[in-house]
Amino acid sequence: MSFILSEQKNKVLILKLNRPDKFNSFNREMALQLISELDKAATDKNVRAIVITGEGKAFCAGQDLAEAIDPNAVGIKRIVEEHYNPIILKIRNIEKPVIAAVNGVAAGAGANIALACDIVFAAKSASFIQAFSKIGLIPDSGGTFTLPRLIGFNMASALMITGDKATAEEAMQYGMVYKIFDDNALLSQALVNAEHVANMPTKAIGLTKRLLNQTYSNTLAQQLNAEGTIQAEAAQSYDYNEGVKAFLEKRKPEFKGE
Repeated sequence: MSFILSEQKNKVLILKLNRPDKFNSFNREMALQLISELDKAATDKNVRAIVITGEGKAFCAGQDLAEAIDPNAVGIKRIVEEHYNPIILKIRNIEKPVIAAVNGVAAGAGANIALACDIVFAAKSASFIQAFSKIGLIPDSGGTFTLPRLIGFNMASALMITGDKATAEEAMQYGMVYKIFDDNALLSQALVNAEHVANMPTKAIGLTKRLLNQTYSNTLAQQLNAEGTIQAEAAQSYDYNEGVKAFLEKRKPEFKGE
């Protein structure tokens, strides 16, 4: 069974988590399939943007706990190191825009996978829950790194300690979500936005993403230096030259992501 449904529409790859009977909670097979799909998308020139969403009523309920406590399975440490850490790093390091379309509950690792994406859209019925404290675990999947930077230390601390649910509206107010859509319009609207981004100069978007990753550890002087170096790289791209030509010729540019 394919636990990740993959579909390409024009330049956008849709990756749909597909364990709807388990609220799209991760087992090992699903995690490894998602890692594989992200690896393929990273090098596929026909893919200019990626949308991650869930099948059914949930986005992702996090880890399948039956697998987590199974003495014959790989255990929590390997689950974190071999499943979630690679997923988060691939989402952040793919130099293409990765968009989350959160169609329902996003709990535990599911919430933090969504928040690692470059743009987060949510259905009105969606919710975000740092559910780890409710079962005696700590937030993983980059949660302790990402969430404080998105919404501030105190708010992140409160959500992680209490395990309280943030509705889509609250998540947007906190800074976790970019836009909210009606439930039945979420995927179509996410695709409209994804196709718009896919037709932009995605080479520069990828380089912007590289710089955003660096800003977490760089000083201002280091970041300014990195901007200069990467701006020079951007200026050598096909997209930059096409963008300038189109501007001067007063026409719509045709970017290639190169």
